[in-house]
Amino acid sequence: MIQEQKIQEVLTRGVENIYPNKASLEKVLKSGKKLRLYNGIDPTGPTLHLGHLVQIMKLKQFQDLGHEVIVLIGDFTAQIGDPTDKFAVRKQLTHKQVIENCKWYKDQIGKILDLKKVKFKYNSEWLGKLSFADTIKLSSNFTAQQTLSRGMFKKRIQEGRDLYLHELLYPMMQAYDSVYMDVDLEIGGNDQMFNMLAGRTLMKKMKNKEKFVLTTRLLSDSSGDKMGKTEGNMVALNEKPNQMFGQIMSWSDSLIVSGLELCTNVSMKEINQIKKDIKTNKLNPRDAKAKLACEIVSIYYGNKKAQESEKEFENIFKNKEKPVNIPTYIAKGDKWQIIDLLVETKLAPSKSEAKRLIEQGGVKIDNQKIKDWEEKIKIKDKMIIQVGKRKFIEIKS
Repeated sequence: MIQEQKIQEVLTRGVENIYPNKASLEKVLKSGKKLRLYNGIDPTGPTLHLGHLVQIMKLKQFQDLGHEVIVLIGDFTAQIGDPTDKFAVRKQLTHKQVIENCKWYKDQIGKILDLKKVKFKYNSEWLGKLSFADTIKLSSNFTAQQTLSRGMFKKRIQEGRDLYLHELLYPMMQAYDSVYMDVDLEIGGNDQMFNMLAGRTLMKKMKNKEKFVLTTRLLSDSSGDKMGKTEGNMVALNEKPNQMFGQIMSWSDSLIVSGLELCTNVSMKEINQIKKDIKTNKLNPRDAKAKLACEIVSIYYGNKKAQESEKEFENIFKNKEKPVNIPTYIAKGDKWQIIDLLVETKLAPSKSEAKRLIEQGGVKIDNQKIKDWEEKIKIKDKMIIQVGKRKFIEIKS
């Protein structure tokens, strides 16, 4: 009975579509056959984010059922650049940049998956060895019409934007990953459907084998844009607990229920009750959002850190107090140009950003708003610099 419930959850929770259909995959899972499944990650940035967590949580469900899980690091495909949902060509990366980006991925993934039962593979192992003749032969399995039917490619052509040949080859490369690893199932976000189905097509042609595809719903903001680094709204998995908590609390209320379903282990029964209670005004959305933030932070940092983050958030935003643990910076010299001090203490990434923050009224020293970005600040021991609502530094002289 418990096994049956786990199978139903893996097939429904956060799932957008299953190809060829849910019934076929359900039959295989109930038969007891162990599947080899994978999720691919292109290391285009130095950290994973909550968008990746959705797929990692789904991999965890399959791992708990005893299936073989592969995490594929796309160190070759990341150099090409996945054109999915991109209306302009991606900047191409070097292999050195790609490897540097994924340096900490295992640590972040290991917070969810049992790494002893995960195989990590890198697709440069096979894609990097294909000759030009191999690539031409591989491309003969796809038509130009199939590739150009993608909505984003159509739009680029209609708008007269450049569409490069290497972008057209990307789905083929991802498709070959499935064939080379001889997988039974691929998991990815719904935005990856075209690429994953290309793998299903290639598997049938080259191995005469069925490959299941499971797409998850996307964690999207209130405007419909998915959470991610390109969109500028991502919550990185290596964020400090209080930063992660605060970023989630800034989400719109419309994300609460989907966030709980996609990014936490809260039962669907409880999630449905939360949804009902919000709708009938029995539960304040802010309290539900705090639960969501606590659940996500606890996954990566434990319950204690989650509770501390919630308390600190309450102190700063509700009680208008300062954080309990403020980082310190030892300042040399008696006077500093304010924009230099903001950059030096890493409260601002650049002088231009520091200037912008000051002009927008986002910088305070000992609760006094700084108005002039050219101002020179006299350094005092234990002075507190605040940027925005969540960034604080205590200066030591």
